[in-house]
Amino acid sequence: MALIIPKRYKNKLLPETTEVAIKMIKDTFEQKLSGRLNLRRITAPLFVLSGTGLNDDLNGVERPVNFPVKAIGDRRAEVVHSLAKWKRTKLAAYDVAPGYGIYTDMNAIRADEDLDNLHSLYVDQWDWEQTIADNDRNLDRLKRTVEKIYACLKETELEVYRHFPHITPRLPEAVTFIHAEELRRLYPGLTAGERENIAAKEHGAIFIIGIGAPLGDGKPHDGRAPDYDDWITENEDGHQGLNGDLIVYDSVLGRGIELSSMGIRVSPDSLMRQLQATGKTERAGLDFHKSLLEGTLPASIGGGIGQSRLCMFLLQKAHIGEVQAGIWPEEQISACREAGIFLL
Repeated sequence: MALIIPKRYKNKLLPETTEVAIKMIKDTFEQKLSGRLNLRRITAPLFVLSGTGLNDDLNGVERPVNFPVKAIGDRRAEVVHSLAKWKRTKLAAYDVAPGYGIYTDMNAIRADEDLDNLHSLYVDQWDWEQTIADNDRNLDRLKRTVEKIYACLKETELEVYRHFPHITPRLPEAVTFIHAEELRRLYPGLTAGERENIAAKEHGAIFIIGIGAPLGDGKPHDGRAPDYDDWITENEDGHQGLNGDLIVYDSVLGRGIELSSMGIRVSPDSLMRQLQATGKTERAGLDFHKSLLEGTLPASIGGGIGQSRLCMFLLQKAHIGEVQAGIWPEEQISACREAGIFLL
């Protein structure tokens, strides 16, 4: 997306007050999330060793920041993109029972991001993972979990309103579920992003199911790595996909904002089918993938929730740089300053 400069933008909090509000939002949402999903906090790595298969490769084209580690013979380590697979190994290591899970503060560097209102070099999110029973690998479990997370968003939004009554809530009462193929049929001829924005504006909050699998036109709604979310298994609605994206409509930017990506994780069977579908079968020999195929990792559901994006949305900011210190192109800084958007 190109940089969006809202007309007549009004900053509702001074920078000093914004810092206080950020802390309040993060503390509140973290408490709500851990309570509703039975999660306990664990410590997360900033980097992992290359070649283990643990790092999330996102859409498969983003390059991780990497460096040699002198103490182990210059073996290379890479800064995480997310902890989508690492968390599942921790569920196994800590023998977490079904219905319970873990969460962590994930910090990442994504050097290939195109910098704009929503994207920065620095990524901060709550990465969470919950053990489930094998018979819970279904669409109903996914939807119930999404609804719990959405309830946490609503409660946190209300807490912002209690502290700052001039920031009025915008989220609808409930999130609307729609499959990516249904969305494509509703709005033929539009791009995936355009379809998301129209549906988000209409409903206020949507969860798009089935991210990664080819749709009726042969193209996926969006890219998804083949080795964490299950996007190939047919669900109860007759479509492929046990994963999705949670998107809310942001009236400041006039578009949808993705706050979370999550899903039922791959089984040994769906992992192999997705590796074959994407031509990535060589990954079956990596440490993480071998553990999964050998049945040593539990069935799970998990995802990530953007911390800065959530703060940006709830505080009705126009740029993620208003809630997160970062590096931006000089022309972007100037354009924002002229519009009264002050980047940290």
